[in-house]
Amino acid sequence: MKFEGIFTPIITPFQSDGAIDYGAFGEVIEWQIENGVHGVIVGGSTGEFYALSKEERIAQFRFAAERIAGRATFIAGVNDIRVDECLEITAAARGAGADALLVAAPPYSLPTSAELAAHIAAVDHTARLPIMLYNYPGRTGVAMDEAFLDLVAGTGNVAAIKESAGDAGRIQMLASRYPQLQLTAGAEDLVLEFYAWGAKSWVCVTSNFFPRACVQFHEICAIGGDFETGRRLMAALLPLMNLLEKSGKFVQCVKRACERRGRPGGPVRPPMLPLDDTLAREADAVVDDTAAVLAAILGEG
Repeated sequence: MKFEGIFTPIITPFQSDGAIDYGAFGEVIEWQIENGVHGVIVGGSTGEFYALSKEERIAQFRFAAERIAGRATFIAGVNDIRVDECLEITAAARGAGADALLVAAPPYSLPTSAELAAHIAAVDHTARLPIMLYNYPGRTGVAMDEAFLDLVAGTGNVAAIKESAGDAGRIQMLASRYPQLQLTAGAEDLVLEFYAWGAKSWVCVTSNFFPRACVQFHEICAIGGDFETGRRLMAALLPLMNLLEKSGKFVQCVKRACERRGRPGGPVRPPMLPLDDTLAREADAVVDDTAAVLAAILGEG
């Protein structure tokens, strides 16, 4: 499977009582497809999978598969702190019709490289679907190091890696040492570096609220090779990306940005708390400014 284009890890809109708002969730999916994204990821951290029950996650997969209906690639995030539940969710993702899986290290347990490789093999054996590895040691506590990559790269259905460590040196290492793994941008503020090193896909949080602009960014850099325009777009996006990554309120800011752009957002689930008024106003201003600059650059040609 070729991972090429923009893959949006979509939010999960909730009602005021905390229940999943499936009407809004359907709108989220439809708007992504209408704006040309290449794939939709359900069950990522942006979707607050950690705050959902197993039953809710499986229901989300089934709903998303039916709504996407083959119009975009459907990737299921199947991560869980318990391996037995991870494998059960993996089987459910395959049964629902997922095209591929996003797989990270089980958090908190801190597996060794060999133990993590065995976990990936178990997920692969359960689903037999293309796997995009997800390296995010800031959330899992474990880095997918070279010892691990030597064990899994090019084996089974392991096809790609979403690199989210935020280390530019990792981008270079992956591109040069593991060409059998498709390199996927997973750090919003380094996407230009990913494209420069040959990445053909971006797991793009920003496309939750700027989908068309992110698709155009991808077309300009990954397909057109126009890095001069790419640098201008990156400069326009950096204040927004810094807000998302450094505010300490990642999901809240993503949902606020969605609402600012007229899209469904809704509250977050505990343990997350709502934005305070000061940060909410800051987020609104950053989103508005970014939208204006993106429109000016992309409207030039």
